[in-house]
Amino acid sequence: MSLVELDGVHKRFGNLEVLSDVNLSVEEGEIVAIIGRSGSGKSTMLRCINGLEPVQQGRITVDGTEVTTAKADLNDLRQRVGMVFQSYNLFPHLSVERNVTLALKVVRKTPLAEARDIARETIAKVGLADKLNAYPDELSGGQQQRVAIARSLAMGPKVMLFDEITSALDPELVGEVLRVLEALAADGMTMLLVTHEMKFAKTVGNRVVFMHHGRVHEAGDARETLEQPRTPELTSFLNAVLH
Repeated sequence: MSLVELDGVHKRFGNLEVLSDVNLSVEEGEIVAIIGRSGSGKSTMLRCINGLEPVQQGRITVDGTEVTTAKADLNDLRQRVGMVFQSYNLFPHLSVERNVTLALKVVRKTPLAEARDIARETIAKVGLADKLNAYPDELSGGQQQRVAIARSLAMGPKVMLFDEITSALDPELVGEVLRVLEALAADGMTMLLVTHEMKFAKTVGNRVVFMHHGRVHEAGDARETLEQPRTPELTSFLNAVLH
């Protein structure tokens, strides 16, 4: 069974259908780049996978657990599905280390000494070992985003969801965040990324999913799909973002 499975998913906000019959399966260790214009349903799809948004129809399964059933344990699910947003959502009054240990202690009930060991390890993994005691306002946007990634990683997720995590960053800070994602990919982390970074999608992604009007309009091998799009809609989108 696939690690993430979407089967006939429909999502509406009032009368507006944001996802329409979405089918997608993601295998363990796969890196799937999700691309498309604003309003095509990309971010909503990630939020549905993480149980942040209910769906009106269809089924979502993550690591053998059905997310879309009324009795789904969403707290348990979110320990296995890390999600990093465009905004860093760090607690400004807590140090980097405490931002990372908080969920471990509160949600996982991890003893403090063990939580601090995990925090140090994951913060080092994102290249910020020297910032353990710094506060968010002492960090650049790229560093804050890397702390947000470390906070998710500390929970030991099976899959990571990234929602346009570089789009709020200055161009010179984007590279440092993408390097962290490349390292995660090399470690075999399963990832779904909503991104506008086409070069990254092509070189690091195994597969690209192009969303258009709430549907999976085109999907396939990342390099092949981005170099030789099969539909005029994807061709038009790539021309717009690459020029």
